[in-house]
Amino acid sequence: MEFKVGSSRLVLKQGDIVKEETEAIVNAANETLLGGGGVDGAIHRVGGPQILEECKKIGGCRTGNAVITSGGKLRAKYVIHTVGPVFRGGGRGEPELLASCYRRSLEVASVQGIKSLAFPSISTGAYGYPIELASRIALKTVADYLKGHPEIQEARFVLFSSKDLEVFKSAIKDAGLE
Repeated sequence: MEFKVGSSRLVLKQGDIVKEETEAIVNAANETLLGGGGVDGAIHRVGGPQILEECKKIGGCRTGNAVITSGGKLRAKYVIHTVGPVFRGGGRGEPELLASCYRRSLEVASVQGIKSLAFPSISTGAYGYPIELASRIALKTVADYLKGHPEIQEARFVLFSSKDLEVFKSAIKDAGLE
């Protein structure tokens, strides 16, 4: 499923983010940047030790922020690591922090001259953010950024399960993309 946002494309698809051939993929990391489970673990496993070594030099990342490393052995040239919020009911700044993850990842991509990037569904796994809420924030934040930043030609959401893809598809209207 593809949408035009300004002069950019926003794509929703089911797949495995480590196999994406965009210039960058976004990693749903933890604050240490030293690997973990889910998307983070898969990126470190497939990308190899070079990514971990670069992450050690960076020294961590705050929730809501984003940093960049090479892609190691991945198809993507870069990995943008962002730390999503742990969901604790939504009243502790989680929506703002989640939006910041997407926005900061896009800002890092813009600064690096990256034209295409792929996002997972940040914070909806082990961090417990309800995907119905997270998908609306993700789509709206990315669409709003793309409207003012034509240098990003494509932003993809790569959802691991068909169920997650369906949730994102149903959030399209809330993001003002229909």
